[in-house]
Amino acid sequence: MAQEKTRWKLILETFSAAQSEFTFLLLGVTCLTLVVSLMFTSLWPLSALYFVWLVKDWHTPERGGRRSEFVRNWRVWGHLRDYFPVKLVKTGELSPKKNYILGIHPHGIMCFGGYTCFSTACGGFAEAFPGVRSSLAVLTGLFRLLPVSKASLAHVLSKNGKGNALAIVIGGAEESLYSAPGVNAVVMRQRQGFVRLALEYGADLVPVYSFGENELFRQVIFEEGSVGRRLQDLFKRIFGFAPCLFHGERFALLPYRTPITTVVGAPIAVPKRLVPTKEEVDHYHSLYMQSLSTLFHQHKVSCGLSESHELRII
Repeated sequence: MAQEKTRWKLILETFSAAQSEFTFLLLGVTCLTLVVSLMFTSLWPLSALYFVWLVKDWHTPERGGRRSEFVRNWRVWGHLRDYFPVKLVKTGELSPKKNYILGIHPHGIMCFGGYTCFSTACGGFAEAFPGVRSSLAVLTGLFRLLPVSKASLAHVLSKNGKGNALAIVIGGAEESLYSAPGVNAVVMRQRQGFVRLALEYGADLVPVYSFGENELFRQVIFEEGSVGRRLQDLFKRIFGFAPCLFHGERFALLPYRTPITTVVGAPIAVPKRLVPTKEEVDHYHSLYMQSLSTLFHQHKVSCGLSESHELRII
C-alpha cells in the first residue's frame, strides 16, 4: 500500500501522525509552560487574560465541551487515518432515537483507533451510523475537552437529546501498561461505573475492539510487583495516567504503520433505572464482557490474528 502512495502523501501522513503524538504527549504541558513563562515578560497581559478566560470557562468541559465540526473535518485527520490505515467495521445498527455508551478496547499506548473513529469525521462513523453523533471522553488531566467524569458523561446522555454515541476507553491508563505486540488484554473486571451510568440513563452498551492497536509501539513491560511497575502505579495514582516506556519507528518516535481495524459490536439493550441495584449492574456487566469476548473471537482471524489468540480480561 505504501508503494502506491506518492512521496508527498507519505510526508503528509507522517506529519499527521507526528502532530497527533505531540498533541497527546506534550501539547498540554507545552501550552501551560508558555503561558506561565509569558507572565515574566512584557507580554504578561496575554497570560492574565488567558487565566481570566480559563476561570470563566472552567466548567465547559463538564457540560459537553465545544464540539466543532470544522475541526473534526480537518484533512489532517484523513492523513492520520491513512497512515496506519484505520478502518471501521460495522456489525450492528445504532438508532438515532437512542443514546449509547461505546466501550473501546484496548487502550494501547495512545488509542489511535478510537481517536480516529470517534473524535474525527474521517473514521467513517457518521457514514456507517447516520444520525448518530460520536464523542470520545478522555482523561481530564490530559485534555479539558470532554473529560471522563460522571458530570460530563451525564450531561451528554441527558442534556443533548438522542442519537449520542459516547465512547469511553474502559481500561484507561492501567490498560496501557499491558499494551504490547501480540497481547490482547483488557482491564474491566472491576470497572462497572460505565454500566451503572448506562442503567441510570437507559443508554445501550456497545463493545468496540480495535485490532492492531497494541501493535503500534514496542513497550518495556515491568512484571507485577517489580520496582518499575510500582513506580508506574504510583505515578498513575498521583497524576491520573501511566508513564509507559515505549518506542516506535522513525527515530523511535512514530507509531509503526500497522493496520487498525476498529470493530463496532451490536448494541446491548439496557433498561433505564433511576437507582440500579448491584444485581442489575453485575448482570449487564457480565453481558457486556460476554459480548466483547464474542466480538473478539468472531473477528480476530479476519483482522490478522491466529485462531489460537485469546482475549485476557483482567
